[in-house]
Amino acid sequence: MYADLVLTNANILTMNRSKPHAQAIAIKDDRIIGVGTNQEIKPYVRRSTKTIDLKEKTVIPGFIDTHVHLTAFGKLLGQINLRGTGSIKEIQEKLRKQVQKMPKGQWILGRGWDQDRLKEERYPTRWDLDKVSPDNPVVLTRVCGHLCVANSQALQIASITKETISPPTGQIDKNPETDEPTGILREDAMALIWKMTPEPNEEQLTEACSLACRKAVETGLTSIHWLINTPTEIHIIQNLHRQKKLLLRVYIITPLKLLSHLTKLGLYTGFGDNRIRIGSIKIFSDGSLGARTAALSQPYHDKPTRKGIMLHSVEELSRLATKAHKANLQLAIHAIGDQAIDAVLTVLEKTVREAPRKNHRHRIEHASVLNRKLIPRMKRLNVIASIQPHFIISDFWVANRVGSTRARWVYPFRTLIQNDISVSGGSDCPIEPIDPLLGIWAAVARKVCPEERITVDDALRLYTTNAAYASFEESIKGSIEVGKLADFIVLSHDPYEISPDKIRDTKVEMTVIGGRAVFVRQG
Repeated sequence: MYADLVLTNANILTMNRSKPHAQAIAIKDDRIIGVGTNQEIKPYVRRSTKTIDLKEKTVIPGFIDTHVHLTAFGKLLGQINLRGTGSIKEIQEKLRKQVQKMPKGQWILGRGWDQDRLKEERYPTRWDLDKVSPDNPVVLTRVCGHLCVANSQALQIASITKETISPPTGQIDKNPETDEPTGILREDAMALIWKMTPEPNEEQLTEACSLACRKAVETGLTSIHWLINTPTEIHIIQNLHRQKKLLLRVYIITPLKLLSHLTKLGLYTGFGDNRIRIGSIKIFSDGSLGARTAALSQPYHDKPTRKGIMLHSVEELSRLATKAHKANLQLAIHAIGDQAIDAVLTVLEKTVREAPRKNHRHRIEHASVLNRKLIPRMKRLNVIASIQPHFIISDFWVANRVGSTRARWVYPFRTLIQNDISVSGGSDCPIEPIDPLLGIWAAVARKVCPEERITVDDALRLYTTNAAYASFEESIKGSIEVGKLADFIVLSHDPYEISPDKIRDTKVEMTVIGGRAVFVRQG
């Protein structure tokens, strides 16, 4: 068999433990047909074969992000980016510039602020936003996505007043003296505002997602686990594929509200092809650490009156999990606090016991705050910890939030890996940057609780072999082996050979999906 494409003189890190290094790859159609030395691959070459001399550049399997909100990322590319803002004044200045571009009355959206990074050491309020945007409704979402601030115009449109009662699983923050809403809305209280904001039409969303795909492949991503919110997003994924703009391979994670539709249609995890597959059912069990809505077993260290919010009772979680499990759907349950993780494990133990299934691979998304008792339970259940390493960087305040004792058990990646728990890596973009190399850097070079640093090899596996396992696709992706899909990337540096802090400066020079280059860095 002759190859369509051959790469030679490369430093190939295959992630295949039985053959970890190679020099050349041969590709036919969208598959790898040869991996070895230059001499071993030479017989695959004929006159029509395209050959690329990589001049010792490093090649690794394509990255897989197991937790990304790509539609939200696409939308964010057209909103105010508030990531890294250091003061309310800076937020106001960015908002002012956007107001100058917009007609009066048009909604202005932004995302990415974090009160723990602000000089004022407090939440922005409606009145802060009113100073620069009195005539446009404004909603600025916190970096975690579990809390937002709205100005007076937006609150008025949503009919949120001092008389408005907070929903059971959310909170409208109010001034303790006047009872006036401050503009801060937590968890399900945000829905009061979101139902009033105009949604982009399908054509606009398709273009936003197309741009997000292009940004994703520039970071070396070849597959993503795309968390959707509506059936429209499935239609958008199909449209992008038909228009040859999808670029990435997609494993669709659907929201709980679509569970009944999937079961009625008889759709199950893995339905689809190598480009688009049905994946997991996403269920929220709690909120976020940043918004103090993650459900903890003990109160927050910096807010002793709070322990977070459980969004479902154990009984309700159990009913939902059983329904999905029996329909052969993988569960991806959002659980950040240790109380929530404990409840999720209790539910999964019952579900698996009552309806045994050999290879369920159910997932806990985030698994942020653990404790010594939860680790062996996760191991016994063979659950996957779907983690987002860049949270280590963003949540620099974690010791203050949960106290120094519990901080040891926040993002304990090394402990999870040492206990043989399968751990996959993602970004949770747009909450965190979509770039996998930043996640790898965060896990390898972490400064907070350095005893939980992991090796470069383990960090790479989060986004390659382990990520492929998390979607039941380890036989076709995640490593560079004969028979697998020709998904790989070329890096500017070998991550094993540079200092941990230099990993974040490494560049993706080429991204290849199915034997086709979808991104080549200029120069």
